[in-house]
Amino acid sequence: MTDLTARTLQDSELDDYFDVFRAAFLLDDELRHFRNVLDAGRSHGVFDGDELIGVASRLAPRLALPGGTSSPLAAVTAVGVRPGHRRRGVLTRLMRAQLHSLHEDGGAPVAALYASEGGIYGRFGYAVGTYETKLSVPGRTPFKSTVDIDPRPVRELGREAALEFVHRFYPTVERDHAGRLSRDDTAWEVRVAADRPGDAGEGKPRFAVHPDGYVIYRPEKGWTDRGPDFKLHVQELVAATPRAYAALWRYLLDVDFAGEVRWDKAAIDEPVVHLLANPRTAGRRVVDGLWLRLVDLDRALRARTYSAPLDTVLEVTDAFCPWNAGRWRLRVDDDGNAEVSRTEDAAALDVDITDLASVYLGGNTFAGLARGGRLGDADPDALRRASRAFATDVAPHCQEGF
Repeated sequence: MTDLTARTLQDSELDDYFDVFRAAFLLDDELRHFRNVLDAGRSHGVFDGDELIGVASRLAPRLALPGGTSSPLAAVTAVGVRPGHRRRGVLTRLMRAQLHSLHEDGGAPVAALYASEGGIYGRFGYAVGTYETKLSVPGRTPFKSTVDIDPRPVRELGREAALEFVHRFYPTVERDHAGRLSRDDTAWEVRVAADRPGDAGEGKPRFAVHPDGYVIYRPEKGWTDRGPDFKLHVQELVAATPRAYAALWRYLLDVDFAGEVRWDKAAIDEPVVHLLANPRTAGRRVVDGLWLRLVDLDRALRARTYSAPLDTVLEVTDAFCPWNAGRWRLRVDDDGNAEVSRTEDAAALDVDITDLASVYLGGNTFAGLARGGRLGDADPDALRRASRAFATDVAPHCQEGF
């Protein structure tokens, strides 16, 4: 059997990259637009002799963290193994090459991805760090009479004028919500507001703008014997105030042809549910969102701020990235800033690197992991204090795929 080798790709190999990825995901030519965001220098390939058989790349946005800070992120994307070459350790080689190069180069201390299958990436230290809701609300659903709606109008704008507004507005609120990603012009065009029909039959994006927010949505045509029954698919909804948020939702629900408003990447604590006169009218199904991986534990834990003071020692296991393994002291001061250092002191909590990834953005708690049997016989007081420190007021949420 020919030895497998992994290395960084060259620009001339990107066509081969997409051939492998299309084959792995049974795609045709749906990826033309994605060529604009992949960089060969951030892409790895596994070769069987001269044949490229496995690929993985990463984007380089910044990730909003709890407390209004942010961190460079390795946004892992377009991972695939050519059919006929599976069960040979190709994916393991890709993940090792990617994570080890980030560590050796001092790159992003955190990595994230969306998992095509839930049983794959835990082997490499990833864990579910955020959740999202597949949300649906019938058109014209009434709000509670006490809801305060910003009276300033929501107006539909053409693509050019709308993008000029959202490009200015989004950075003003980007860091207010852990899990959001920074964007350059290419990211807007490819990941958020691509000017093409949606993959599931939705139309091109439409833009509705309020002085304190905006919504990007795609209509899906629908007609019945009783009349129009369109579905509006929310791509993104961003608001700076609760009143603007209510105004944007009221606008969507009152579109004349809309029988239903759907949002497949809503937050698990999406406030619209609390606006409805009858909350049961909102259909909700929770699924996993971002899978996180702490590449360099110490740099990652220092990057965010915390909700309560803490002084604890963690005994960390990390079989895939051994530089993270060992005993670490995490000290958080009254302002939520952290110091992280090696220590020989006795550990209060024994955790795997996947446990730290789970709680990193506040999407899970140490106490919750312990109830699930993840942390063994942990000290209840240590669990409680660590859970409070890592907690966030708002659930972390990423509105976009990559």
